[in-house]
Formats: sequence, structure tokens, C-alpha cells
Amino acid sequence: MNRLAGVTSPYLLQHAENPVDWWAWGPEAFEEARRRDVPILLSVGYSACHWCHVMAHESFEDQETADDLNAHFVSVKVDREERPDVDAVYMEAVQAATGQGGWPMTVFLTPDAEPFYFGTYFPPAPRHGMPSFRQVLEGVRHAWTDRRDEVAEVAGKIVRDLSGREISYGDSQAPGEQELSQALLGLTREYDAQRGGFGGAPKFPPSMVVEFLLRHHARTGAEGALQMAQDTCERMARGGIYDQLGGGFARYSVDRDWIVPHFEKMLYDNALLCRVYAHLWRATGSELARRVALETADFMVRELRTSEGGFASALDADSDDGSGKHVEGAFYVWTPAQLAEALGADDAGLAARYFGVTEEGTFEEGASVLQLPQQDEVFDAGRIAGIKERLLSRRGERPAPGRDDKVVAAWNGLAVAALAETGAYFDRPDLVEAAVGAADLLVRLHLDEQARLSRTSKDGQAGANAGVLEDYADVAEGFLALGSVTGEGVWLEFAGFLLDHVLVRFVDPGSGALYDTAADAEQLIRRPQDPTDNAVPSGWTAAAGALLSYAAHTGSEPHRTAAERALGVVKALGPRVPRFIGWGLAAAEALLDGPREIAVVATDPADPTSKTLHRTALLGTAPGAVVAFGTAGGGEFPLLADRPLRNGEPTAYVCRNFTCDAPTTDPERLRTALNGWNSTNQR
Repeated sequence: MNRLAGVTSPYLLQHAENPVDWWAWGPEAFEEARRRDVPILLSVGYSACHWCHVMAHESFEDQETADDLNAHFVSVKVDREERPDVDAVYMEAVQAATGQGGWPMTVFLTPDAEPFYFGTYFPPAPRHGMPSFRQVLEGVRHAWTDRRDEVAEVAGKIVRDLSGREISYGDSQAPGEQELSQALLGLTREYDAQRGGFGGAPKFPPSMVVEFLLRHHARTGAEGALQMAQDTCERMARGGIYDQLGGGFARYSVDRDWIVPHFEKMLYDNALLCRVYAHLWRATGSELARRVALETADFMVRELRTSEGGFASALDADSDDGSGKHVEGAFYVWTPAQLAEALGADDAGLAARYFGVTEEGTFEEGASVLQLPQQDEVFDAGRIAGIKERLLSRRGERPAPGRDDKVVAAWNGLAVAALAETGAYFDRPDLVEAAVGAADLLVRLHLDEQARLSRTSKDGQAGANAGVLEDYADVAEGFLALGSVTGEGVWLEFAGFLLDHVLVRFVDPGSGALYDTAADAEQLIRRPQDPTDNAVPSGWTAAAGALLSYAAHTGSEPHRTAAERALGVVKALGPRVPRFIGWGLAAAEALLDGPREIAVVATDPADPTSKTLHRTALLGTAPGAVVAFGTAGGGEFPLLADRPLRNGEPTAYVCRNFTCDAPTTDPERLRTALNGWNSTNQR
């Protein structure tokens, strides 16, 4: 056992028995490097990362490599999901120096944390023009010993360059019609009309962009926006990136056709996509969207929920193939012979046609990833359902992928929002209860007395790392959605506590720009600040969206002003790189629409007529609309104040931009008021 034996990160614990004398990130490691006058090897990854596992097996489990590292370096291992700030700062350096990045990330630092040599995966022997990891270690060691002045000069220049990379913020005005139309045009140019999605391989699910497209269509009636959203969602749902047996999405597709996934399943992808498909159903009534939203929600609850009520971070891509060897995708792929063994010859032939399983295979060694290819054959739905059930049961006998059990605050916030809304739309109170359970855990374990967030927890124990901007923003987003669904104003109150921290500790008071770390957080070689989406919405634009929703609920001018100023970066970047700022564009759509403020005053929250009016409000497609639900005179939500019942019946009030419609007791009138271009849809 090395120094990682006592940590809580599942990724770090995977390296606790390496012969490498690993240190966790912290001042002690840098002090040790100063004392020994050696450089630091910084290795960053995460538990579901396939190539992280490969490099660990090839190099970090190798005794000779470990001896080299232990003699000449201080080796520091970081879980990027626990320390996104450390990851962001050094990934920026890697990308600036090499033009690319990824994980595992391998960076060599001075004892003052200044980077001077970079890479990602290094093989154990020279391969494809890459030096071996041992060759890299030797080169770095000689440079440190023989050319120290040159190393110091390079490190200093890199730090100066990073420090000078302050974001060109543009102005503090949010984007308007022109910028959002330009963003839509840019997306149209990059759209893959044949396969759905944007760009080429590898293809990532564009959750945040689809949310923008749905909101843009709801506000403007632009059919092209809805078509791109629908076609992309259908292609993904029919592809191998979606688990056709167990529900849920893999991280990305290695090909343009969504067939072969990189098999790890991440909580954040599934939370975002569950919500997107629920919103697509809300806009179109698509049965496919309904099925995928519910199956993805059920996957999260079934396979990612922890015993404490939160949601685990990920399932690995690799698993035991039955021979003791860990193989990527082994849990998910099928050969015709395996289908026959599980189903018998007749049903196996039907399953092969239905799921696109071929003798040649669509993956490796004759195995196929299950998908739903477009075809003319009509299949018996009952027989297919039975086949899926039997295959899922047989798959359950295979060794399961490992699970990263740490609970990440931001990703749980995304899950709370998705499960709450999906449960409300489809009359699944169990999903709403799961959302409440996760929200309770976040309050109970991740929030301290000052409403400061811990980034992670595991096994009921909060981690030592402070929450970053995306944690505060996404948890606030989840609480706001949960409050709208449950009618419990305490969630609005908790969201306010978190967003007050955003205003005080994350916003630049001069420009209105946001930083990814708090002003009082650990000082790295630069303070990370990135408004663009990656696998999840950027903390910057997620905060803007949550601030806007909170302001709509409460009338708070400081929160609305902060949201508008933060969206200035979307005005600058939206027309230029719309694929990478989708959440900001979605928040801008909400701002242009108001957003609308809906108060549903109930006679009794359990009364069926009140519940129908409430559900109608939740199903409105108006971008970013907020919903308050409670009894007349109740103090749960500010929007309910001075809003009486009409003729003693449940009543809905809809306002935006300081103007209110006439109150209504009629669900159909409310539906029309909230759906705009989609008012003909009936649920």
C-alpha cells in the first residue's frame, strides 16, 4: 500500500497498491519535491477512463518503472472529477503546448507547481512515433539535472502565457435575436444531416445544444431547429451509444453513425440526456422520446443510486470477459452464438435482425453492439419485449463493470432536475422520490452551516475538496426544478443560499465574468475560468441560467442583473462556436422569453383539479419558465403572494416582463399561454 490507501476517491484507490509511491495533491507533495530537489510527475485521470487503466497496468504496476519514478520524482495522482480545477489548469497548458489533450494527462512540474513538459498516454515501449514512458522519464530527469535553467525558463514562460489568457469578455449585454439566429445558422452548417449530431468522429451526445434547439423552436417556431433536435435524438436512441437492453447512454461514439460507443456510462451524460428526451416528448409527444427518458431514468435509479440516496459517478467501460481478462465493452456486446445460447435458434435469428447483430460483428472479434437499425420488417412487439427481458437476464450473469461510487455534487444536481421533471411528466412519483432523496443527501452531507458545498462524498462521508462553480450552479438548478415539481419552497430557499455564494465568491464584481473556483479557494498557477461547455454545462452558463430562474421566482434584481451580465460571453461566443456554448444559448432563450413566471394556486395540493393545472404548467414549453405551486396565501413561494383563487377554483397566473395575463382556471387556456408555437400539442 502507498499513500493513497486512506483516500476516498475510487480512482485513487485503484492505484493504492501500485509500487509507485503516489502522493495525493496537496502542499506536502510539493514540499517533499523541494526537499529532495526533484520534479513532480502529475498524473490525472478518472475511474471510468479506459486508457487510464491501460497506462496504470503497463507502467504504474511495473516495478522497474516504479523504481525509476520513486528515485527521481515525486509522483502525484489526481482524480479529475474530485479536482476539476487542477485538471482544468493543467489541461489548458497541455492543449496550448501540444494542440490536443485527454486522459490520462501526464504533466511534469517544478516544486512550485509550474508545468514544463506535457503529454497524455505514453506506451511502455516506443509506438506510432510516441516515445515510451521510460524514455520520457529519462529525458525529463536529464533535463532537470543538466539543463535546470532551461527548464525554469520554459516553466516561467508557460505560467506567464496562461496568466495572460484572460477571457475576452466582450460586453455585459446578453445576446439578442441576431446572435441566437447566427448561432442557429452556425449549427445548421455543422449538422450531420445523414446521421444526426454535429461534426465527425468521435461523436459526443450534444445535450446542451439540443436543449437550445428545443427552446429556440418553442420561442420562434423554427422548424429546422426542432428537426435537428428530433433527428439527433432518434439517431442516438437507435444507435449503439444507447443501451438497448438496460437503458442509459455511453460516453460517446467512436464512429460518426453512433454505432460503437466508448462504453463507460457517466451520471452526467445520463442526467442531461434523460432531461433532453423528456423535453423532446414535451414538445412533440414522441413515443420514442418518452421511452428513452423513462428507461434512462430507470437506469440511473437502478444502477447508479447509492445506499445513501445519492448517485454514483460512473460505470467502467471495461469488465471481465469471463476469462479473467478485462476487456472494453465485454458486458454489452453479443455474437450470434451468444444470442442462440440465450434464446434458442428461432428467437436468436429474430434478435439478430432486430438488433443488427451480424456474423462479422460491428465491434471487435465478431461481436456486435446492439442497435436498432432502420428496416422494413415489422416485428411483433410482445415477442421483442420477451427477447429483451431474456437477454437482459442473461447479461446480468456476466461480470458487471466496476462502479465509481463517489457522489459528485454538480452531477447529482443534474440528476435531481432530470428525475424530478421526468417523474412529474410521466406520473412516476418514484422518480420524484429518488430526486428528493438525492437532494436530501446534498443538503445533509455536502452543505455546511454556511451553505458551502463539498465537491464529493463517498459512503456517507464528505470529501475534503471544496465545491467549484458548476457544483453551486447545477445543485441550484436541481433544487429549483425540484421545488417547481414538489411545491416545496424549501428547495427555492436552498437554491438561494447557493446562488448567494455565486454572487459573492465567484463573480468578478467589475466585469460580471465568473470564475470556476471561489475567490477564497486554493490558489493554483492561474484561476480557472471557462465559459464553454464540455461534457457538462460550463459552470459560468449554468450559473447564469440558475440565477435567471431564481430571479424569476423571487424578483431579485441582483440575481437577474448578474445573469444578464454573465450571458454577455454568450453574445461573444454564441455566433462563433455555438456547439460549445449550448447551455448559454439555452439560458439566453429563456431571457428573451422573459422567462415566464407561473403561479398555480391550489385549493389543496392533493386535489386532482389542482394537480392537473400544476402538471399543465410543468408541461409548458416556454423557455426556462418557472413554476410555483401551493395553496392560496401560502408562504412557500414569493410568486404565490397576493394570488387568490378564482371563484374558489384552482387558478393559474402567468406573467413575464412585468406584465400578467388574466388568471385562468382552464388547463387548455394555460396550455395555450405556455406553449406558443406548440399550442396544438395535446397531452
